[in-house]
Amino acid sequence: MKQFFKFMFASMLGFFLTFVIIFFIMVGVIASIASFSRKEVVEVEKQSVLHLTLEREIVDRGGRSPFESFDFMSFSPTTTIGLNDLINNLKKAKEDENIEGVFLDLTFVNAGWSSIDEIRQAIEDFKESGKFVISYGDSYTQNAYYLATVADEIYLHPEGIVDFRGINAEMFFLKNMLDRLGIDPQIIRHGEYKSAGEMFNQERMSPENREQVTSYINSIWNNIMADIAKSRGLSVNHLNQVANELLTRTSELSLEWDMIDGIMYRDEILDEIRTRIGIDLQDDINFVSLSQYERAPRPKSMERPRTRDKIAVVYGMGNILPGSGSETSIGSDRIAGAIREARKDTTVKAIVFRINSPGGSALASDVILREVELASREKPVIASMGDVAASGGYYIACKADLIVANPNTITGSIGVFGMIPNMQDFFNEKLGITFDNVKTNDFSDLASVTRPLSRAEREIIKESIENVYETFIGHVAEGRDMTTSTVDELGQGRVWSGAEARQNGLIDEFGGLNFAIEKAAELAELEVYRLVEYPKRKDFLARLRQDFGGIKEERLKNKLGSAYHFYQQVDKVNEMTGILMRMPYDLTIE
Repeated sequence: MKQFFKFMFASMLGFFLTFVIIFFIMVGVIASIASFSRKEVVEVEKQSVLHLTLEREIVDRGGRSPFESFDFMSFSPTTTIGLNDLINNLKKAKEDENIEGVFLDLTFVNAGWSSIDEIRQAIEDFKESGKFVISYGDSYTQNAYYLATVADEIYLHPEGIVDFRGINAEMFFLKNMLDRLGIDPQIIRHGEYKSAGEMFNQERMSPENREQVTSYINSIWNNIMADIAKSRGLSVNHLNQVANELLTRTSELSLEWDMIDGIMYRDEILDEIRTRIGIDLQDDINFVSLSQYERAPRPKSMERPRTRDKIAVVYGMGNILPGSGSETSIGSDRIAGAIREARKDTTVKAIVFRINSPGGSALASDVILREVELASREKPVIASMGDVAASGGYYIACKADLIVANPNTITGSIGVFGMIPNMQDFFNEKLGITFDNVKTNDFSDLASVTRPLSRAEREIIKESIENVYETFIGHVAEGRDMTTSTVDELGQGRVWSGAEARQNGLIDEFGGLNFAIEKAAELAELEVYRLVEYPKRKDFLARLRQDFGGIKEERLKNKLGSAYHFYQQVDKVNEMTGILMRMPYDLTIE
């Protein structure tokens, strides 16, 4: 008995000490976060320069709550920049009399072509103030150079290069790997161009797929060339000659071919900035980073009268999935609920639905579309497309009152496919696992992955896919005021650039998120309004649980580096079961 009480009290003492330790750790965590994320107002000094480095990933929506910008695993800020925050701060800097100009300190810009174009537009708007914009890079990647060309002047390090060679669309194929594993993907699709299955059952692009990829990457390249030609005062032929002959492989060649304005060391460009803002060469420059400037007060000229009227911006980013999803995926319950909440709020006079998605679940897409349709009956709904809004991403936009996209947006892909992998050989031959079953009815084991699909099962799945496709083109026809036969011709799973989509009537106007907000205000007849963002952010404990659940992902990111992209694509195979509205493939455009 004495040993029992001794063990019991020791256990109680251990539990108590563990609880105390955990309590103090949590207090320390919260104190650290509170200290880090304290929103102290930054006073911008006169003759300051906004210093933009954009190597962190740029996403549509930045964090605003104290805990949104903190990674609980590393106790450090998250590594993303909100496109909305970047654009809003450029607008603020335009009116700020203490900001003399912008220094684009660029080597690499971690954003898609459409997002970069939105940033270029925001900088063009900033330049209307008469303030300077200077770009400098030790070297420039192609997307960084695209952004740099909006500057008044571009400078390059003497040993640097400009990566300017045209864009390349590359995709990878898993057929040989699946063959070696004994896995048959069993893909059933509708659409001549719905080449989603090619990733799994082909070794290279089909002629139809090559045709569509060639078409839209040339369209995107032409848009980029037109923007650069206008900014640099060069011809498109000149730019294509530079790309074809790699005439930016040295700083001297880049200068000779008018792709840059000067060759300088970093200390020399800093002296140039000092001269522009009128300070001595020995003085320090008052650089203000984006994270600092976010905490600077808005200029009085930007202050709006107080009003109850709102425009809601609903952000949908990532694959479309059933359930709640996350900040990087479009969960049907979460996004449909956000649109519903904005619809029912009588102070919300219009809704902007920002979409950045290659698509996903057909059912989840339909759940979201229903809420878009209901909202549109009560107030204006504008769809704003980001880098990609294809397949299910287009489906959830098609009944908006107005669809706004960038010429470089990837959209369309109106098509449907289903994939039921047959893993019988993998289990039997590779792992030595066999299966047997007993069923009550003929289709009790419908779509089992442990055997091939029967002819009857294929017909049933094909019928479901055809029904979903007919529903898809029916919704698009109704939303875009077209005939179903016209939509069918534009559909067939074909992917379009935003420029092509406007020509064929799938979108209405070119513009970014701010333009979509302006159109929403116009349709709602609002001169004064404030913005609210949906979905509402998760609370502290929910974020903490989510981040602790993401340990594996963070470790993989750190270990795999740039190869993490390939892991993601293979991992997405787990989601590709059943009937899907998804862009035909994931590809790298660089």
